[in-house]
Amino acid sequence: MQIEINKLSRSKRRTIALIIEHDGSLTVRAPMRASKILIEQFIQQKMDWINSTREKLKRIPHVPARKYTDGETFLFLGTSFGLKLVRPQRPSLQFDSGFTLSHSAQMNGEQFFTRWYKEHAYDIISERVREYARRYGFAPKQVKITSAKTRWGSCSPNGTLNFTWRLVMAPLDVIDYVVIHELAHLRVKNHSSKFWKEVELIDLGYKEKRKWLRENGQKLNL
Repeated sequence: MQIEINKLSRSKRRTIALIIEHDGSLTVRAPMRASKILIEQFIQQKMDWINSTREKLKRIPHVPARKYTDGETFLFLGTSFGLKLVRPQRPSLQFDSGFTLSHSAQMNGEQFFTRWYKEHAYDIISERVREYARRYGFAPKQVKITSAKTRWGSCSPNGTLNFTWRLVMAPLDVIDYVVIHELAHLRVKNHSSKFWKEVELIDLGYKEKRKWLRENGQKLNL
């Protein structure tokens, strides 16, 4: 059975990675020199995973589109906070025990919230990375905040740790799990038993955090 590749991205990475987007489309990330035949063979080997992942996506409850109106709630560090529309203010979106958004910015609410989440995600996640790196002897190159929709984090071959801004909506202990997960990849590149032992040395309760993300991950979105 031939699987359609909806997006192919090539870079200096060493391995092929498959990503099933929220709409079920397939994104392939491949090394610069990976041949089309090699990529297709890899996809065929992962057919069961592709099909099962797409089936799981179909069962995810539909999340209504945001309207950025009074009383709508938004997650931050695992807690829901209400939104109130107010007279023009600078910056247009502010947070103090709840969110306030200028009436004039309502039409661009997603843009303002995304920017706010990205800024706070970088501050919070980079601080957690520094803390765990210092405590357990890791040496990441840098931290980047991305707009990834299907991955909470990733570890680049050069030691850069990437985290989606959506993660800052989750409780802090869940954020810590993802941070620890990516730091562990600096020592073990795969998801072997050795890798999970590395994670467990730092976070004994990591399985509960993984379960939380599986059950609630669809809520961490605009």
